[in-house]
Amino acid sequence: MDRESVKKLPKIRPINNFAMLALMTVFQVVTAFCSAASGETFEMKVITAMALFIATEWVYLFTFYTLLHRRNFELELIAFFLCSTGISVIGSVSANAAFKQYFMILAGILIYVFMVFLLGNVDLCMKLRLPVAAGAILLLIINLAIARTTNGARNWITIGGENGITFQPSEFVKIAFIFVGAATLEKIQTSKNIFAYIGFSVACVGTLILIKDFGTALIFFVTFLIIAFMTSGDIKTIILAIASAVLGAGIVLKYRSYVMARFSVYRHIWEKDFYNASGYQQTRTLIGLASGGLLGLGIGNGNTRRVFASTTDLIFGVICEEWGFIFGVIIVLMFVAIAISALINSIAARSTFYSIVAVAGAGMLLFQTALNIFGITDVLPLTGVTLPFVSQGGSSMMCCWAVLAYIKASDVRTYNYLGGAKKK
Repeated sequence: MDRESVKKLPKIRPINNFAMLALMTVFQVVTAFCSAASGETFEMKVITAMALFIATEWVYLFTFYTLLHRRNFELELIAFFLCSTGISVIGSVSANAAFKQYFMILAGILIYVFMVFLLGNVDLCMKLRLPVAAGAILLLIINLAIARTTNGARNWITIGGENGITFQPSEFVKIAFIFVGAATLEKIQTSKNIFAYIGFSVACVGTLILIKDFGTALIFFVTFLIIAFMTSGDIKTIILAIASAVLGAGIVLKYRSYVMARFSVYRHIWEKDFYNASGYQQTRTLIGLASGGLLGLGIGNGNTRRVFASTTDLIFGVICEEWGFIFGVIIVLMFVAIAISALINSIAARSTFYSIVAVAGAGMLLFQTALNIFGITDVLPLTGVTLPFVSQGGSSMMCCWAVLAYIKASDVRTYNYLGGAKKK
């Protein structure tokens, strides 16, 4: 799409961005105070964490609006809303965790800004695909060598002892998986490119199988299917479909006993053998959903917060119980809005690269959201993945912001406002 066509696209009035952020700020202040007052003592750390986050939002908006003349902030506003909800929920359970969560969000925003500028240069992205692929494989090898086992999966690396920095390598490999796939398949005239990406995909999924991270392996597999669909046609479709089937079969065979164990609980969580055992998290979450009703019990008044992983895997259950089912639906609609934005952007994208990264990124976020919500409510087997932008976790938060950058980069308005980007 040329510059003249871009100029004809509907513009988002600046007042809408600032008005929406002002309204969101009021919401954030109210929820932060409710969260801080939900315990036995008033927790100033929650207020401080939210105040820092609010300041970060406004600095971001003013900086890009005044210095870089950008006007399209819809995706950022959605992410800010989700992140602030996470800070409030996490802060009501642990004030220290809320403070730490802010810094993880800040790191994610910085990665997001860097990625948006990087993705503006398609030529550079093409050159970086091999180093990025090599880095991802190296990270997974390190994961296999030194990672510790947590909740049955060997997917966490700790640097600096027990009180050091802990991160999840597979989260960062998600970023590389989309990047390498889009950069490799953007020019897919030869079978060499197809088999190169298939080899990279097998290496990623195979490593996840070895470390027993079933939820992430499933996310990678679905993302592979999306990328395969985006680049389908002629013999490519057949090759990619066969590769998809092989990857899927590998996951099932490796996790056969694990999957069978999960399915033995699936749809049977209320039975006496599972109610207080392997079905404990889902049953308590569903009880919380029912007791919360449409408007919720109020921040700090729920029981789901007392269940293990309440601020990670089960955070959507905490939100629905304490904030209400209506608010839970709003959270889901935010992810739907991200997906719709990606689809619209992909239609007008400047190249195949942007179309692939936008749809693959949105698909990854939406599928992970579905796995989380449907897993804790027993619609699907519980896989233990987090809710993007909301759940507590540094690696996941940074990954979510980086993936959001793919969708942002596909928006033709982004580089139009920045004065144009180098086009391939």
